[in-house]
Amino acid sequence: MGLFQLTMYGVGLTLGAGIYVLIGEASGFAGNSMWISFGLGAIVAMFAGLSYSELAVLFPKAAAEYVFVKNAFKSGFVGFLVGWLTVITSMIVGATVALGFGGYFAQFLDIPIIISAILLLAALSLVNFIGIRHSAWMNTVFAFVTIAGLGIIVFLGFTFESVEPVDYFDMPNGITGLMFAFVLIFFAFIGFEDMANVAEEVKRPKKTLPRAIILSVLITVTIYILVSLSSVRILNWEELSQSAAPLADVAAKGLGLEGGIILSVIALFATASTVLITLVAGARILYGMAKDGSLPSLFGRIHSKTGTPWIAAIGIFITSVAFALIGDIVIVANIVVFAIVITFAMVNLSVILLRYVRPDVERPFKVPLNVGKFPILPLFGFVMTVYMAMQFELEIILAGLGILGTGCIFYLLYNKRKIKS
Repeated sequence: MGLFQLTMYGVGLTLGAGIYVLIGEASGFAGNSMWISFGLGAIVAMFAGLSYSELAVLFPKAAAEYVFVKNAFKSGFVGFLVGWLTVITSMIVGATVALGFGGYFAQFLDIPIIISAILLLAALSLVNFIGIRHSAWMNTVFAFVTIAGLGIIVFLGFTFESVEPVDYFDMPNGITGLMFAFVLIFFAFIGFEDMANVAEEVKRPKKTLPRAIILSVLITVTIYILVSLSSVRILNWEELSQSAAPLADVAAKGLGLEGGIILSVIALFATASTVLITLVAGARILYGMAKDGSLPSLFGRIHSKTGTPWIAAIGIFITSVAFALIGDIVIVANIVVFAIVITFAMVNLSVILLRYVRPDVERPFKVPLNVGKFPILPLFGFVMTVYMAMQFELEIILAGLGILGTGCIFYLLYNKRKIKS
């Protein structure tokens, strides 16, 4: 993949289900000021994006987070836990968003949501098996359709004749509500980090990866802020917060019933795009960890014709189907965000540690703003992600810790078995 395809690869996943599903929930917390929450989310994403850029150039491998942390902490166990966290959350995201797809699809055909979700997972797993080039081009098409839908909302927002002026700094729940919205909508920024997991399939990764990661974050936040400003101008935040299909309702008010149908169709593309890239990234994380010996070598097998990690792709498909049989999209979104901010915290910390552990390694891309060897921005990113992790309810934190605990048990049992054999 070149710069364009890789950038659209990141934009396609990031502009997925999050903005279409969670903007209503965010408006209930932050009111008209939710655009500020998106801005805060972009800051955290940019800090992480810069850290990913430096590390992805140093270690252009699949299972990126696993490789970063393992080298920084010089610990296979710590690296495994981060890799485990990443691959499990990929499965949960894919399954949950597939259920979201099923919900939208049920508006057009009377098919059970779970059946639609499983069929989608099967179809996109086949694309994942065929190869990264096909996946990237399909995701590029999905990304353009998704952007077009959000473009409709922005156009309506700037042309809609509002009855009353909108106070974009109105905070019905104060700073607390703004911060709750910030943590929730961070789900909408998840995706760009998976670009690092396909580094082995990128042309000139030392130049292409950093540029594509930064571009994808900038494009995404620009669209998100414009959409959030436009949405509350068309539909007041109280109505928006009560909607199960917020952007479809915004379009319906601006364009009539046909507008709502169009946005619902586009939402199908948006959710499908998210599922596709999570399947692709999840398979490559399994593959990378298997090649490094942290998972059974079976997952490291490459198909002779397609050149893809086909056993890993099948494993991701089966596990995603299992997760699709359960789950609430809002609850699971919070579990995913908790897991992701822990991962981002470790990635930011890895940049700092590697400046001292491996100071003499050439860094084609370096995070800006440094005091000697010490990088300032990864420290800010680390502090912000730790703060975010402390904002979740106890049940969400326990669920995240449960995933880590399961990873610990697997690691100990698998390594004990390897030693015996």
